[in-house]
Amino acid sequence: MALNALQRALTLPGDPVLRPLPHQVAVLLEELQAPPRLAAHLRAVHDVAHQLVDWAERHYPQLDFDRHAVLFGAATHDIGKILHPEELSRPGSAHEEAGHDLLIARGVTEELARFARNHASWNAPGISTDDLLVSLADKIWKGKRVTDLEQLLIECLAEAGRQRPWEAFVALDDVLDHIAQDAERRLAFQAEHPVAPGIR
Repeated sequence: MALNALQRALTLPGDPVLRPLPHQVAVLLEELQAPPRLAAHLRAVHDVAHQLVDWAERHYPQLDFDRHAVLFGAATHDIGKILHPEELSRPGSAHEEAGHDLLIARGVTEELARFARNHASWNAPGISTDDLLVSLADKIWKGKRVTDLEQLLIECLAEAGRQRPWEAFVALDDVLDHIAQDAERRLAFQAEHPVAPGIR
């Protein structure tokens, strides 16, 4: 039986090979008939978040963050685009609050739903290391570098690793350069999948 477009976005390995989304998230996207391109995007950002948290755990074991929360947040950060599909192809922020509310309505805790609302607000008061990691994954997956976002994370890394800020900068810069090398292939994977749901 042929896979529909959403199932392909959720299951094709990709190049580079992308990790599958958490089962709970994949089921939710299927129930909500998410646009295939959104599923592909969430997989790319989730995979990059995996790379970031794996790196942080190896190099900054004292860094205070919640691995599960970061990965869930990366996997759901743009889920509000199901309700605002126009924001899949042009800028917009209506999906942020909508995504948060959608997750809450589906029984997701505030602790995990907040990433849908906060992923573009890294300068807001009270933003945690978890939030910074999700925001960074949402930028670096396509090779985009955002200096003020990275600087906030560098401060967290330097404090956790008892380093000078320039040392944390060098470490973070190195891993982001490495992740960004696959940006064009991740973008191509996303573009392979249609914006509209349904069979193709």
